[in-house]
Amino acid sequence: MADPTPEGTGCSMQEPYALQVLGDEMEPEFPDRCILIIEPTSLRKNRTFVFAEVEGVRWFRQYIREESGAERLVALNPLYPDIELGGLEWSVLGIVIQRNIRRQIKHYDYAQEPDGPALGVRDATGR
Repeated sequence: MADPTPEGTGCSMQEPYALQVLGDEMEPEFPDRCILIIEPTSLRKNRTFVFAEVEGVRWFRQYIREESGAERLVALNPLYPDIELGGLEWSVLGIVIQRNIRRQIKHYDYAQEPDGPALGVRDATGR
């Protein structure tokens, strides 16, 4: 019997998932091989850490929206260029809600800052 659920719409597509960082583009906050927990959503705020698709290529970057309305994806490591989003086909696939580096867990709570940096960061002990 064929599955009547259209591809990509199952409940599992709405559950958080883990990804491993490969590379140094987001260091020092997200070092190579750390584990991220991604909340699937297209919602984003300025300075949110996002998993995004730009012109068919997937990126882990920080989303920046300028006062002028210009949008870009930024690597935390200054060796890598920004991705200017104007005129490109792109979408946010999810936002980072947790980071794990050798069992040291850090949570990201973007609700605390209306349109600022992810200052609502706390570790597993609540600090």
